[in-house]
Amino acid sequence: MYSVTVRDHLMIAHSFRGEVFGPAQRLHGATYVIDATFRRLELDADNIVVDIGRAAETLHALLADLNYRNLDDEPAFAGVNTSTEALARVIADRLADAVHAGELGEAARGLAGLTVTLHESHIAWASYERPL
Repeated sequence: MYSVTVRDHLMIAHSFRGEVFGPAQRLHGATYVIDATFRRLELDADNIVVDIGRAAETLHALLADLNYRNLDDEPAFAGVNTSTEALARVIADRLADAVHAGELGEAARGLAGLTVTLHESHIAWASYERPL
């Protein structure tokens, strides 16, 4: 399996509901380093996994819709604990939609899957992996 990873970042504010979150139940900020890894079994006709430039641009554009936002105020997240794990899935699903819409080029339709990893810090991160 071949893979290519592009990286960006995201700064948000949010709060959580539930005792398990302790003081994070209060409004707080988070800055994530985000890795999006695209996978395929065989290289495409150009001998690549995906156009790295298009992948990076697509990830950046997708994150722009979330960057510098209080996710508690966003209708898409109403009633949702926007945990690192949950955000990884949202971003992965939106990237998958972009792949299916042809935003990463026609050859990207041959991708087998992708993984999105949100790094909360140098010692903690969460990922969501999905097929395409």
